[in-house]
Amino acid sequence: MHNKTIKELSALLQSKQVSATELAQHYLDRIAASNLNAFLDVEPELSLAQARAADQRIAQGTAGVLTGVPIAHKDIFVTRGWRSTASSKMLGNYVSPFDATVVEKFNAAGMVTLGKLNCDEFAMGGSNENSAFGAVKNPWDQQAVPGGSSGGSAAAVAARLAPGATGTDTGGSIRQPAAFCGITGIKPTYGRVSRFGMIAFASSLDQGGPMAQTAEDCALLLNEMTGFDERDSTSLTPEQGNVREDFARDLNKPLAGLRIGVPKEYFGEGLAADVEAAVRAALEQFVKLGATLVDISLPRTSLSIPTYYIIAPAEASSNLSRFDGVRYGFRAPEYKDLQDMYKKTRAAGFGPEVQRRIMVGTYVLCHGYYDAYYVQAQKIRRMIADDFQAAFRDQCDVIMGPVAPSVAWDLGAKSNDPVANYLADIFTLSTSLAGLPGMSIPVGFGQGEKNANRPVGLQIIGNYFAEAKLLNIAHQYQQATDWHTRAPEGV
Repeated sequence: MHNKTIKELSALLQSKQVSATELAQHYLDRIAASNLNAFLDVEPELSLAQARAADQRIAQGTAGVLTGVPIAHKDIFVTRGWRSTASSKMLGNYVSPFDATVVEKFNAAGMVTLGKLNCDEFAMGGSNENSAFGAVKNPWDQQAVPGGSSGGSAAAVAARLAPGATGTDTGGSIRQPAAFCGITGIKPTYGRVSRFGMIAFASSLDQGGPMAQTAEDCALLLNEMTGFDERDSTSLTPEQGNVREDFARDLNKPLAGLRIGVPKEYFGEGLAADVEAAVRAALEQFVKLGATLVDISLPRTSLSIPTYYIIAPAEASSNLSRFDGVRYGFRAPEYKDLQDMYKKTRAAGFGPEVQRRIMVGTYVLCHGYYDAYYVQAQKIRRMIADDFQAAFRDQCDVIMGPVAPSVAWDLGAKSNDPVANYLADIFTLSTSLAGLPGMSIPVGFGQGEKNANRPVGLQIIGNYFAEAKLLNIAHQYQQATDWHTRAPEGV
């Protein structure tokens, strides 16, 4: 049952071969037996109540495609009934009085929430080791990181603890863990998915998206996630192109004539040989499917790391100032005065990586440094976006390359080297800075005794609002290959 895709589970539910209650209980049992630390909060009674309501809708003939299908939410999306912690001690016992828009939409569709998923604290990190509640283990190799920040989401889907999950992507946090765990994940165009109720990290970059086994499943989830939300000031309007659409409409379209841009900057120094081999083999598969490879250049790729690590921490410094111990969340138990309470609360409530980014962000926003750092970074951000637009206008329809320079590394291997962690985002950051849609699909495994069981992901990047095209391309690849069907041993 748990190896079924969302599409397959939907068919079983609609034909009443299985009930939503049976399905929810099946996944809850698997979660209870798991040792991956992927889930932070599970409330079986709430899940089963949603499942019973879904069964009622199915019996009445008012069910939709996703009614009764289980889903789990990254603990960045606030939820009524389940704790919403952002994997931080600062919000360790916080229970939201409202649902995030994304959660609200899936509830309205009749999906069944299985629980809340572990992630890097406030979505800051690429390994899921920055969680206040411990690291998530990669189900393919429990000595390896699952990627981050949506590591719990990727691990849960890969281990078949949930058929689908929500993730958020600020600089690669859907794509990189999807790659490391051998699943499919898509970051939509910035502003496509409402950020209302998404605990903020960097407001001009954060974007929610789906993670599942297949591109088809991601399309079904994305159908519910997108759309204008007046409660989110950064939500794109219908006039700007953010209309509800069927992202599965082009899945079966042939790829003949597709021009795939291959950036030389994505295949240079620092890319592991085994990752390059898997990615190049995937590109050759696309040629067999009728596509053409075009050599392109994205010359400012190397500037994406310094640009991102000025803009994102600056916005984090501003967003996280609300966690002061006064209104909600953690408060230091002993203090002399208000100033002392702020200091002790934030020192104890935030983990080292969050503190590091707040300090960096506060520094670059200081008087005397704002123009030198933040303003300059915003200018380079526009230039990075212009590189993509030039490629799409003159040379290619989509861009492909690796998601990360290597397969997943060992737990603890980069814990004391934040710069090494940051460099692992080199291929995903520029897409986020430009606000473009991008996705990861599994295309193989690493090589050698250590890496042979660690997945490799291919990144597919499109122009604004090209999600249906990306999903079509990914689906066609998945019809011709079986990487997406493979599960970790024992699953």
